[in-house]
Amino acid sequence: MIHVFRHAHAGRRADWDGDDVDRPLSARGRAEAEAIAGRLAPLGVRRILTSPYLRCVQSVEPLAGAVGVPVEVERALAEEAPGHLVDALLAGVGPGAVLCSHGDVISGLLGRLAAGGTDLDAGLVWEKGSVWHLEPGASGRVASGAYDPPPVIA
Repeated sequence: MIHVFRHAHAGRRADWDGDDVDRPLSARGRAEAEAIAGRLAPLGVRRILTSPYLRCVQSVEPLAGAVGVPVEVERALAEEAPGHLVDALLAGVGPGAVLCSHGDVISGLLGRLAAGGTDLDAGLVWEKGSVWHLEPGASGRVASGAYDPPPVIA
């Protein structure tokens, strides 16, 4: 499986005064990142790739600590990354990879997968803090995807 993770909660873009690349996770987002690390750690994570945006890096740091795998910063996962770069990355990462990215990147990826015949069990959804577990088929393309909604943080 390959796991595609939309970064945890980082507040509203409009409420952040600095460069959006530097917008950090909120307290809720940090709690979500910890909970998601607990969900993903037992799944045989071999690689962790993330957008260079701070909120994405912070979203995967608890997982990296839990499984002892370094975080790899990947520009193809940054906001507004061209779809062909994301598709090539997905095709080449291999099983056990976690890819952390943004709503625009994930929505485009899911749309292309659905258009290509991938069975997505929840349709086209990508809430912050959610994870798609993608199962490669025999042909090498993604055959199916199972949606894992964001953790509920009190």
